[in-house]
Parts: sequence; structure tokens; C-alpha cells
Amino acid sequence: MTGKEAGHIDHSSPESKPPHVPTSRKDGEKWGVPGNPDALEVAPGTAHEQLEGWIPQLASEEELRQALEKAFDYRGDITITRKDGSKIEGYIFDRRPAANLKDSVVRLYPKNSTEKIAISYADIAALAFTGRDTAAGKSWEAWMKKYAAKKAAGEKGLSLHPEPLD
Repeated sequence: MTGKEAGHIDHSSPESKPPHVPTSRKDGEKWGVPGNPDALEVAPGTAHEQLEGWIPQLASEEELRQALEKAFDYRGDITITRKDGSKIEGYIFDRRPAANLKDSVVRLYPKNSTEKIAISYADIAALAFTGRDTAAGKSWEAWMKKYAAKKAAGEKGLSLHPEPLD
């Protein structure tokens, strides 16, 4: 096996240089330091919608699929009403979309049980975001504002430990 086959990189080749490191430099520019930090790739943060208490309209297949995607990303309990009228409240931990609703499945932990339940998308009549969003208001920015306010008020014993989730 050659070194290249084993994953070794030829560091002298131009292809091995990261895209943000200049291969030549202008007057005053240092090697290995990008000339424009705004040109670096920056991944956007995740924007979480305020879904607590939302009851989506499930008039079409696409609306049901979109609502279940949001339910999967939600950090609280969801209440699913089946077409037979039964209701299940719990935390959605998995979804398995397929080409049709009958073969698509959402999986959840019921609120008062440790068993896992799978429900076909075709059996869902209604969906409600009934549980408290455990991460709402728990962003880094919100935490820093609270910390700064406590520090400005002269509070003693401040620490950089997270607050309990309740």
C-alpha cells in the first residue's frame, strides 16, 4: 500500500492547502493568515420557531409531513390524535418518512410509559405541540444577558455552570 492509498497527504501540492490560506501574499500580508476574515465560510445558526401551543392545520399530505418534521425538532411533548379518536402525548424521537403516508412512521416515547410507540402518518388526524419547550429561552445569548444583569447588580457567587432544566 502506498502512502497516498493510506491517506497521507502530499503537503507540497497546491491542492493540500486549505481554501482560506493564501498561496501567495500581498505586501504586508502574513503567510497562513487570511486577508479577509469575512471571506471565510461561516455556518448559520439554527433558528428555532416558537411552536409551544401550536396546533397545525393538517389539510394536505405536505402539511402533515412539514408539521411532523417540526415536531421531530421540537424539544417538548407532542399530542397526536389518531383517526380512531385516541390521543397519545409524548416525545417524538424518530421519524421515518417514505413515499406514501401509510409507510411513513413517527416514533415517540409516551409521556407516562417507557415503551416506544410507532404511529403511521396515515393514522394521524391531528397534532398539537402541548408540552413545554424545555430549551425555550435557554440560548447562549439569553444566558449571557441574565449573567451580565446579575453581575451588574453585584450578585456574589456567580458561576459559569448551566441552570437546571427544571
